[in-house]
Amino acid sequence: MEDFKKEDSIENKESEELKYEGAALEDKPRDVSENLQKELSEQKEKYLRLYAEFENYKRMVQKEREELINYSNEKLIKDLLPVIDNFELAIKHASGEESSKWIEGMKKGVENTLKEFFRILEKYGVKPIDSVGQPFNPEVHHAVTTVETDEKEENIVVEELRKGYFYKDKLLREPLVAVSKKPKPSDEGASHPSGVEN
Repeated sequence: MEDFKKEDSIENKESEELKYEGAALEDKPRDVSENLQKELSEQKEKYLRLYAEFENYKRMVQKEREELINYSNEKLIKDLLPVIDNFELAIKHASGEESSKWIEGMKKGVENTLKEFFRILEKYGVKPIDSVGQPFNPEVHHAVTTVETDEKEENIVVEELRKGYFYKDKLLREPLVAVSKKPKPSDEGASHPSGVEN
């Protein structure tokens, strides 16, 4: 009987262990599922936060870009304002004076204003191209006419009809120029084709 009780006790113990393990196995998928759900919701929350931050960043960059485009020339315009001041000053000083003094005053004012204007353009990388007296360069110059002359070598720029400019290292506008060429030999003193001179 004792053996029977012992065996019964062992069976009960094993049965309880199996029940416990079975319950633990049933709880495990529930725990894993809950953990996965929790982790998924945390990742989703992280994603939504990052997405919102990214959208805010995009809006901020777009706004900065628009401001940059709208106000990109602000410094240049501000630097050009003294040119306008000089023109206004030249006109103010020139008015009410005698005609020749007015013209001389206006000329001086315009010259000073032009110097200031070129100084500002140079500050921003714009430089005039010195063409007169230079060899003709088709990559830089645009020849609109030729001038026959013995005083200059052939293909030398003798006149600038419109100034050209470089912006930093790039050709901004080509100068319109007149280029020298040697005159054609004259027919004076040459014998007439029939052999008879006129």
